[in-house]
Amino acid sequence: MVVMKSSVVTVSPKFQVVIPLAVRESTGIAPGQKMMVVNLGGVIRLLPIKPPAAYRGIARGMDTSLPVEPDRL
Repeated sequence: MVVMKSSVVTVSPKFQVVIPLAVRESTGIAPGQKMMVVNLGGVIRLLPIKPPAAYRGIARGMDTSLPVEPDRL
């Protein structure tokens, strides 16, 4: 279950915002971390960019027993 909490932030004259402490702590955002900014129909999302090593093993346990079609080799 995802628990959503809301916080109000103010955009500075330099168009900067501060990510609230509770959000930083719960998501593990660190100083200097790169974020991707996505505009989804007027909704702005900040997505943390993870290092490639963070994706190691994400396919572990994946079912690879699918039949191979001869024309796809």
